[in-house]
Amino acid sequence: MKNNKGAIIAVIIFILFIIAVGINAENEIGNIINNNTSDDTGKFRIISSSENKDLESLIKKYARDNNINLDIEYAGTIDIMDRLNSGEKFDAVWTSNSIWLYMLNNSSKVKNSKSTSINPVVFGIKKSKANELGFIGKDIYTKDILSAIKSKKLKFSMSSATQTNTGATAYLGFVSTLAGNPEILKEEDLKNSSLKEKLKELFTGVTRSSGSEEFLEEMFLNGDYEAVVTYETSIININKKLEEQGKEPLYIIYAKDGVSISDSPFAYIDNSNDTKLEQFTKLQSYILSNEGQQELVKTGRRVWYGGINNNADKTVFNPNWGIDTTKYLVPVKYPSTSVIKTALGIYQTELRKPIHAVFCLDYSGSMYGEGNEQLVKAMEYILDEKQASKNLLQFSEKDKISVVPFSGEILAKWHTDNGTDTSKLITAIKNLDPTGQTNIYLASQTALNILKNEDTNKYNTSIILMTDGASNSGTLQQLKSTYTSIKKDIPIYSIMFGDASSYQLDGIARLTNAKVFDGRTNLLEAFKQVRGYN
Repeated sequence: MKNNKGAIIAVIIFILFIIAVGINAENEIGNIINNNTSDDTGKFRIISSSENKDLESLIKKYARDNNINLDIEYAGTIDIMDRLNSGEKFDAVWTSNSIWLYMLNNSSKVKNSKSTSINPVVFGIKKSKANELGFIGKDIYTKDILSAIKSKKLKFSMSSATQTNTGATAYLGFVSTLAGNPEILKEEDLKNSSLKEKLKELFTGVTRSSGSEEFLEEMFLNGDYEAVVTYETSIININKKLEEQGKEPLYIIYAKDGVSISDSPFAYIDNSNDTKLEQFTKLQSYILSNEGQQELVKTGRRVWYGGINNNADKTVFNPNWGIDTTKYLVPVKYPSTSVIKTALGIYQTELRKPIHAVFCLDYSGSMYGEGNEQLVKAMEYILDEKQASKNLLQFSEKDKISVVPFSGEILAKWHTDNGTDTSKLITAIKNLDPTGQTNIYLASQTALNILKNEDTNKYNTSIILMTDGASNSGTLQQLKSTYTSIKKDIPIYSIMFGDASSYQLDGIARLTNAKVFDGRTNLLEAFKQVRGYN
């Protein structure tokens, strides 16, 4: 009996041990999942502005040579701020401009920030056009550029002022110079009706907008545009490719009354880890070393902080492209964080050129259930002013919105001339049930016919096509026939969902100089991204 009791006790102790080990293991797994910090993976994690991709091989080589397990994630300016503010864990941030670091909810965790290079945001104008405007060989002020736009002699492309660094900093530069370069730009300055009118007139010259600096460059090279506002480095890259193709290069205009400057800060995010701090210090020191700085110069980044360099490499900083490194650039003074936020809000609701966007939404049978629920949720977000304004994606009352639900045929056409009056659109989207097959080409043709008579001097136009499957009918050739007959630059952006055909959507993107977004993991995020492009 005693032996039986002993055996039973031994079994009980063993079971309790297993349970204890199991609970501990479960807790450890839970900690890994919940914390998701760089310590758990052993990686040094950087979140970086996407324009730094061209430096990745350089930085990763140094990291490998110094036993740093480096991981770099790229994102747009606003996305970086959102991800850090939502609590995502990184060890360092390499953003485009120091002004964004002050937008962080817990900016005290960001330490040891140092500028790694200087990159002006400038106008690049086809050289023949710049010569025609009298912009070559003389000082040009922002008012001269505005005058050319008002007289309809100049149109340009730029990145979104509310979603990208180049767009935002260019816009803040326009605000400052057209306001007369006040010592400190205040919120009351933004209410000035004369200033608002000048800014509205300036933005009438925008022909295409991009949600990223990278696509702006790609779009410009694939299209036929006469001017672009972007980084000096981007124009250098564009000009190299244009000259390789035997095409006319762009001529850079540096406004005499002020140029927006991005200082590319590399900063440590303090997660109380001495090893990570040591790794950060090594990476930052290398980037700022003579070797690292010379590598940055090769990409067209300026590393001379006084603004002047008489010995700059002219194969990179080509004087024939209007680049003059012997002249001091007058930097625009950026206002406080609160004024920047107010300025961006005013841009989105009052100043930007109005748009007419057509949403083509897939209601084929395969969308029934979860797919349709996600689509409705995404459209509710985009069309609801209160929700969309959280990310500066809201439509204004001057915008037009059309919605074309489709399957194998066109199911309806809904429209509003007031981008803030969308309740009926949301109700209609909710109440329609998915059914039938898929014809993305017919939907795209229908959207083009809605936009073909739109006045592009007053509205920028775009189409957002969402589909979860391959088209059963219609052809790209039919769409091409409609597109070429309209003779207008109307991009068709696609959101791929479910089993959508990337081959078909890529064909539409190439035809219309647009882009395909992947919504298979998160449809709402894809809709947010595409809104930055129109």
